[in-house]
Amino acid sequence: MAKQYETVIGLEVHIELSTESKIFCGCPAKFGGEPNTHTCPVCTGMPGALPVLNRKVAEYALKLGLAANCEINRYCRFDRKNYFYPDNPQNYQISQLYLPICYNGYLEIETSKGKKKIRIHEMHMEEDAGKLIHDEWEDCSLVDYNRSGVPLVEIVSEPDMSTAEEVIMYLEKLRMLCRYLGISDCKLQEGSMRVDVNLSVCEAGCVGLGTRTEMKNLNSFKAITHAIEGERERQIELLESGKSIIQETRRWDDNKECSYAMRSKEDAKDYRYFPDPDIPPVRISEGWIGELKAQQPEFQKERSERFQRDYGLPEYDSNLITQSRHLSDIFEQTAKLCGSPKKTANWLMGEGMRFLKEKDMEPEELHFSSAHLAELIKEVERGKINQQNAKMVFGKILESDVEPAAYMKEHGLLAVTDDSVLRKAAAEVLAENVKAAEEYRGGKEKVLGFLVGQVMKKMRGKADPGKVREIIERLR
Repeated sequence: MAKQYETVIGLEVHIELSTESKIFCGCPAKFGGEPNTHTCPVCTGMPGALPVLNRKVAEYALKLGLAANCEINRYCRFDRKNYFYPDNPQNYQISQLYLPICYNGYLEIETSKGKKKIRIHEMHMEEDAGKLIHDEWEDCSLVDYNRSGVPLVEIVSEPDMSTAEEVIMYLEKLRMLCRYLGISDCKLQEGSMRVDVNLSVCEAGCVGLGTRTEMKNLNSFKAITHAIEGERERQIELLESGKSIIQETRRWDDNKECSYAMRSKEDAKDYRYFPDPDIPPVRISEGWIGELKAQQPEFQKERSERFQRDYGLPEYDSNLITQSRHLSDIFEQTAKLCGSPKKTANWLMGEGMRFLKEKDMEPEELHFSSAHLAELIKEVERGKINQQNAKMVFGKILESDVEPAAYMKEHGLLAVTDDSVLRKAAAEVLAENVKAAEEYRGGKEKVLGFLVGQVMKKMRGKADPGKVREIIERLR
């Protein structure tokens, strides 16, 4: 009988916070910019430059900690993590090892096997490093310190996950919390959410854990899934062949879909941590925590339940729309304006989701007026525009936020509702398509679709297909 193996997974997730300035200086923390233009003596590690903590960073970390059911260290401090690398200008990173700001929390996820709690060991604040860029033409490496000092929160989970599905559900929950709180956009492709996967396997039923490896360079949920599955198979193959697993850091190659060793895994002692002498400890008062608790938004679960209760949305619709705070805000504003919650949901879940997929966009990147979508829904209900043309108008609203009525008029999309005009067009189609008309009158119902299509073509799409169908049936 083949051996059965269990997989144990823990995550270290780094999230860049969306503060205007960096964690210890006033330089802009925004993504991009010409290399080394968002820098100063502090974030480039110049001698004598002293860091000062950005209060907003601590506030954002506390908000996330509260949302993730963490306990708060009323007294926390920063430590120096010493290592030498070109993108690390001081030759140490300011982080938190001994007294992190948040600890002992959890997130509840729901997978195909039911609900599960994933424990959070700690959350701590730290600064990001710079970025090395290898110039293949000049055969050299260049360093950009724009990212150096950008504020991070690192969330360290307990090894409570065993499948790629659980990992992705945990990450999606964490990303959703950050976006609801407005503390990070969590774009993996831009590095504002970075995931390191610690994974080990052992024989089913064994006591203790196997030797773990850490995988880096995972910049999409797809890559994370493939990396977990690939590393699990690699470790099992080693054990099956009688070899040992080496504790090491591995780099995932998304193009080749395989990992390779980077370095042996470091322990905390290798970094020679000690308290940072330049930054005083942070004392967090009960009053501050109370203020932040009062500012917490209505999260996805509560909002979904309210949408079902107040707007009569099906559970599926409500859960899908509330995955994004921004999208659910658009829904609620539109539903109130047009008075048709279900139709609003249908537009957002149908054409809206299709648009996002085609453009490879996040819901947070949608910028259009809810009033314009509400107006379009009303125009469809009034019969001023048919469904097909309405989809085209909605596409323009999504792209450039056009005003529906003006756009419809300018492009000749207003529906023809005059029965006499439609009867005339239908009679002409029946006369021009004698054979099809005779087959229809003889009881061949399938021909009706063809005849309706011919009338719509004659009307240049400016008619309601349902109404055209009724007229042809009456002319039968």
